[in-house]
Formats: sequence, structure tokens, C-alpha cells
Amino acid sequence: MGGRFLALFLVAATIALIIAGTVSPVPAAAAYAGISPTGIMHSASTPEGAVDNLAIAMGHQDWGKAYSELGNKAEFSEQDFIHDLSGSYPSLRTYAILDSYQVRPLHASDNDAQVQLRLRWSTVVGTFLDTRNIQVVRNGDRWAPVWPLVKETRVPPQVFAVNYLRWDVIYRGPGDDWGAQDVEAPHIRIVDMHPVERAAGVVVLGELLNEDVVPAYVSVRATLLAKNGSAIGSEDSFDKISHLLLPKQVTPFLIIFPHVSLSDVDSIHMDPTSNLIAASADPVIEIQDQKMTPAPDASFGGNLVNQSGQIVNIAHVLGTFYDQNGQLVWVADQYIDRALLPQTPVPFSMSVPEDLARKVSTERAVVATYSSGGFQ
Repeated sequence: MGGRFLALFLVAATIALIIAGTVSPVPAAAAYAGISPTGIMHSASTPEGAVDNLAIAMGHQDWGKAYSELGNKAEFSEQDFIHDLSGSYPSLRTYAILDSYQVRPLHASDNDAQVQLRLRWSTVVGTFLDTRNIQVVRNGDRWAPVWPLVKETRVPPQVFAVNYLRWDVIYRGPGDDWGAQDVEAPHIRIVDMHPVERAAGVVVLGELLNEDVVPAYVSVRATLLAKNGSAIGSEDSFDKISHLLLPKQVTPFLIIFPHVSLSDVDSIHMDPTSNLIAASADPVIEIQDQKMTPAPDASFGGNLVNQSGQIVNIAHVLGTFYDQNGQLVWVADQYIDRALLPQTPVPFSMSVPEDLARKVSTERAVVATYSSGGFQ
């Protein structure tokens, strides 16, 4: 019974962390980011000043003020502008706050200019960058940004046939006379694990297999042991793992021990845990056009296509990289900042350390998803 409540607690805690971005005090966050307080704006007598004003209003999530700064308001509504920045459907963008921004002039004439605005948005699972090249036009003695609106695809009304596996769980209730009998936790196994040393510290890489016939909510904790047997530290994979595994599925995991040297480590104790959880094989996310770009500037990318009829609010892509001997080399990940709509390709790209990318022979990607109905 305790395992079931632990699984439910972990799911609820993860959801709470994702949604927690909505309660962050915007003025305080803006101050930390170096964004001017509300009401203190720069002069719009230069193209850079006009874009600065726009970014300041965005930092305070004063969408009305930001919209009023635009020189092309007649082309779209304020709601369209908000959807461009925050998403039309709940996603990481919806809960993001502006961490910092950079304004870089590209070129200018007497009445027209091009300015690059780099917006770094902060979420509970990290940051994402949104870069816009903005035309700025002169209107009398002031300049006004022409916002390059990106409209999300609208999915037309249609019917999706649903044909997927689903697992429901019936637990022993307080009035059931089953003695100590209850549903057993799924059997899981670590199929690969080894440490590597990076500039940030020791990184433990591995893969975990659900070898059972039922779905499992999994987690992995590692403890580094010194040569005298004492514990150097314990860490878990947190979000560098796909927590929900259907039967026979494999997930990579990555655990970071900051400021630890591998020479101080004698052994590693691994503690994988699993809990039975209700799940389904829907939504199905197809990964198309996978491509590894070699070093320098090595990256792994492709397109995600939501094959189901439901909206996926948050998608987490995990990339696993192997050398020519099949040895695990690295694990990278990326959260998609926009919701995945049915049958609508969304690109992803994750960087790979240059020295490790040169060893990569094959790669694999898996996608963990969250929809308003729960984790998949």
C-alpha cells in the first residue's frame, strides 16, 4: 500500500513542480534578471530603446503594455500576441518567466532598423531561448517594433480512432479480506551503468529496463562510496529519466554529482525503485527525421509528431548515444516549450559535448509526455 501512495505522491509532486511556475512573483523575478521596475522605461528614440521597452514589459508580463509598443498592432490581436509568447495551449511557455534578455542591433537606416532580441525564459525544469529578429520602424521621433508573429497551427475538427493498450490497477481496499496480499511492484533492472568525469563533476550514466508485463513508475538513486567505505554523496536522476515505463521499455538515466572527482570514488551503489501505476500506451509520439550533426557544434535533432487525438502539454525528449561497440557514451535531453498538437510536427535539438560526440556511432531517442489528464 505504501508503494502505491509513494507513486501517487511522486506524480503529484512532479505536476506541482511544473505548475509552480505560475506562482513565481513576477516583479521579484524581473528584478533578479536585471529588468527595470514597472513604469521605468527606456527612451524609444532609438531602435534599441524601443525593443528594450518591449522586453521590459514582457519581463513583467504586462502584455497590454508590450502590445501597445508594437508598430503592427493592426495585423493581429493582443490575444494572438500573448499566444505567440505563452502558447495557445498550456505548456512550459505558459508557466515561464523572463530570466534575462539581450538586445543586439543588426543594421539601421534613417527610418528602418533590424534588431535581434534574445529572450531567455526560465521554467521549473530549466531555461529555453527564444530569438526574434525584429524590424523597427520610425514613427516621428519614436521607434516602434514590428513583431514577427508566429501563429500556432490550428487542428481542424476530426475523429481519431483509439486503439491502444491500457493498464488499470485495483488495489486492496480497507474492507477487503485479502490478508497482506496486494499487487506486486514491477520488476525492473539496470542493464547498463558507468561513471564518467566531466568538468562539472562525476556523471553516472545508465539504462533501466522494465522487464515486467505491467507499467512501472521508476526512479534511480546512486551513492558514491569512497575508498574507506564512507558515502561521498547520494543523488537521484530527477528529470534525466523517463519515469513511466511500459512493459519491456528502456529508459536512459543521468545522475550528476557536482564538484566530485572520479579518483575519489571506489564504488557506486545503485538503488532503482519501481511502483505499479495505471497507464496507457497513448499518446503515441513518433520521432521523425532523426539526425546527428557531428562536432564541432554537435547536436542531435529531429521532429516530434503527436499521433494521438489529445494535446500533449509537455514533452521531454531523452537522447541516448552509443559508440561503435554499443557502449553508452552520453545522455542528453530537451523539454519542448510548446504543446504538441495532433499530427503537427515540432522540431527538437539537443547539444552533445564535442569530445563525446566524436565517439558516437549510433543514437536513440525516447519521449516522455505530460497531458492535462496525467503522465504518459
